[in-house]
Amino acid sequence: MIRMKSSLLLLPLFTVTLIACAPEDPAQTTDPAAAAPAEQDAAPALPAPAGSDTDAVAGLLWTVPPGWEMQPQRPMRAATYDTPPAEGDSEPGEVAVFYFGPQEGGTVDANVNRWFNQFDQEDGRPTSEVAERETIEVNGMPVTLVRASGTYNAAAGPMAPRADLRPDYRLIGAIVEGPEGAVFFKFTGPDRTVVEQEANFALMVGSIQRSVTPGN
Repeated sequence: MIRMKSSLLLLPLFTVTLIACAPEDPAQTTDPAAAAPAEQDAAPALPAPAGSDTDAVAGLLWTVPPGWEMQPQRPMRAATYDTPPAEGDSEPGEVAVFYFGPQEGGTVDANVNRWFNQFDQEDGRPTSEVAERETIEVNGMPVTLVRASGTYNAAAGPMAPRADLRPDYRLIGAIVEGPEGAVFFKFTGPDRTVVEQEANFALMVGSIQRSVTPGN
């Protein structure tokens, strides 16, 4: 069972509203998002920090935290950012943004399970038993937030062999059900680096808004 934490990942940074929703079927990998929840007051967009940039894809716009470096285009990614490494860490964190198109990319549950399955635990338990997951609303859009840690399989592709194993790694992820389909924000890196940059990731997620007015 995935642990549902009562303290929200982004609660210290902005007000959010929990959304109760039925689990999606992981086997239906191309089904549209679950029915939209009843309308609620959306969390206000956070102001962009001084010196920050913005980025956009699939009808969404967000603020890139200062100090994050945009990387060259990579296959299957809408954007990639490197975050500064924490003191003592030899490599930076990586924030990868994925968008596969309307009704594409699989269900929220399927992607959350895939992310969790990329981590091994020292005691052999499934990562889903110790990971965290919650659903909030940001500017009228459902956002699924997850956290996991352990030994990370960084090999590219879901069918890749478990050959690039990185101990003491952490994941913070956000799946935004936007106007043109799901957009996936996946932050991975050494444990201390991800913890140190968690507030910036939360600010980025809190800044997400529609880049076009509905109906235009």
